[in-house]
Amino acid sequence: MTYEAEVQFKFDATYTHSYGGFGSTIGDDDFIPEEHFLITAPAADLNAKQYFKLFEKFMLCVGMCPASIRSGAMSLVFNDYTNEEEQRKVCKEYELTMDEDLEKKYQEFMKRDAEWARLNKSEPKIKGDDSPWDAE
Repeated sequence: MTYEAEVQFKFDATYTHSYGGFGSTIGDDDFIPEEHFLITAPAADLNAKQYFKLFEKFMLCVGMCPASIRSGAMSLVFNDYTNEEEQRKVCKEYELTMDEDLEKKYQEFMKRDAEWARLNKSEPKIKGDDSPWDAE
């Protein structure tokens, strides 16, 4: 049995200049009078990340800026309607820290810094140790 599937993103635009007066700030050279984009991809085996890459290409074609595209994608995860547990899974996968966890993380760093300073200050010297770290 053969399964075939295709996904398409289509964009059609036309622009009709309105010659509404002398000294128009919009010149004919500023616009392409017609644009037609058709992006197709085989969809039988696409995963979610591949669909997002495909849609990113489409959004770039229709004039979206990359920062807006990223913001839109992140809004799918980090909005009021998404379960916090699901948000935390994404944070773990991409090594992100949620704002709610910053204070805890700061306290952990402070403890590590204090421990590091304590170890460096009170480290006993071993007689006859020729470590290059102790060379002065």
